Amino acid sequence: MSLIQEIRQAVIDGQAKVAVPKVEQALAEGMDPDVILREGLIDAMGEVGRLFEEGEYFVPEMLIAARAMSAALELLRPLLVEKGVEPIGKVAIGTVKGDLHDIGKSLVAMMLEGAGFEIVNLGVDVAPEKFVAEIQKGAQIVAMSALLTTTMPNMKSTIEALKAAGLRDKVVVLVGGAPVTQAYADEIGADGYASDASAAVRKAKELVGA
Repeated sequence: MSLIQEIRQAVIDGQAKVAVPKVEQALAEGMDPDVILREGLIDAMGEVGRLFEEGEYFVPEMLIAARAMSAALELLRPLLVEKGVEPIGKVAIGTVKGDLHDIGKSLVAMMLEGAGFEIVNLGVDVAPEKFVAEIQKGAQIVAMSALLTTTMPNMKSTIEALKAAGLRDKVVVLVGGAPVTQAYADEIGADGYASDASAAVRKAKELVGA
């Protein structure tokens, strides 16, 4: 097995303690950080998404794989910036105002990062103005999560705030969370809906034409 395949497998297996030193070794041997990112980390997370969709992986497995990927990516990030490697797109992600649920949103953020997106994680209880501010700073995708039916209307409020700021046509809006449905996404005028982290990656790539 080649070094890049070992990195890929360590991420798929969720072994951060293996992935990180393997990435360090690859860098020490002069491997291009962009190759490590794409053939090691991004490819691995694509496989994790496939395993999830086929019912071989569940949320805990996705989470430990995403954490392994994030740990390895920390080593690459400054080198990628230095080289000017462009992300697929910039995503402002957060749980909407009034909602404090974090795990699902964080998993989506890690999976999107693993797919090559730049992530601005706004956390939980995010007011519409915060999303608007990130679009003004260059984010192309707004990804909103809600886990309570009582906070779902704040997704619509955020879309209305984007319209009021004259930014709605400059951004892609992706929504998800346990009570959210495709019908609700259509009703509030979102561009896409994702039922889980794997679907979020697929939909985000589709919406930005990646």
